[in-house]
Amino acid sequence: MTDITKYKGKVLVAGATGKTGRWVVSRLQHYGVPVKVLTRSAEKAKELGNVEVVEGKIQSEGDVAKAVAGCSAVISAMGSSEVFGDASPGEVDRDGVIRLVDQAAKAGVKHFGLVSSMAVTKWYHPLNLFAGVLSKKFEAEEHLRGVFGKEGRSYTIVRPGGLRDGSPLLHDLHVDQGDKLWSGWINRGDVAELLVVSLWAEKAKNKTFEVINEGEGEHQQDGLEQYYDKLAG
Repeated sequence: MTDITKYKGKVLVAGATGKTGRWVVSRLQHYGVPVKVLTRSAEKAKELGNVEVVEGKIQSEGDVAKAVAGCSAVISAMGSSEVFGDASPGEVDRDGVIRLVDQAAKAGVKHFGLVSSMAVTKWYHPLNLFAGVLSKKFEAEEHLRGVFGKEGRSYTIVRPGGLRDGSPLLHDLHVDQGDKLWSGWINRGDVAELLVVSLWAEKAKNKTFEVINEGEGEHQQDGLEQYYDKLAG
C-alpha cells in the first residue's frame, strides 16, 4: 500500500473474485483506497484480504442496493461464464450491469468504471457467437452513458482486447476510440490500473476506449495517466 491515498472514498468492486476483479481490488489496495465487494461467496472473498463484503447476487436489487450503499464509486469487472442461467451474458453483462448502474445512481455514487470489450459494436465478430455477449455488453455501455454521463456523475468504460494474467505497468499500451480494433492482448493488471486511475484522473471522465498492448518488450514504469491525456487531446 502506498503512503498517499489517491482517492477519498470507498469503492465497490463487482466481480471482485474473478480474474480481472482481483486485480482491481489489488490496485485499489495498492493506492490505499477502501474496498467493498459484492460476491456470491463470502468465503471466497476472504482471499481478497481487507475488504468489506456483501454476500449477494447481482440479480437481486436488494443485494445490489446494499452493496452500493456508502460508496462513492463503483468498478464493475463482471463477466458471464455460461450461455444460459444466472451466469449468462443476458443476466450478467447486460441486466446485471444495468441493475448495478441504476442502484448506484440512486445511492449517489459519483463515478462508475466498467470493464467491457473491444468489438462490442461489431455484431458479426466471432466472440458474439457466445450468446450475443458483445451486443449485451454494448447495451449495458449505452445505459451507463445515459445514466452517468450527466452533470454530477461520470463514467469510464475500458474495452480491452484479449485478457491475460499479468501485472500492470510492464508494457506500453495502444489506446483508441471508435471500436476500430479487432484483435490484441492486454494484461488484466493494466485494465485494472486504468479503471482505478480513472477515479482521480479528470481526463478519464466520460471516456470510452479500446486498449491492447503496444508490443512485447516495450516497457513502461510510469503511471497510466498519460493515456488519458492522449484520449483527451
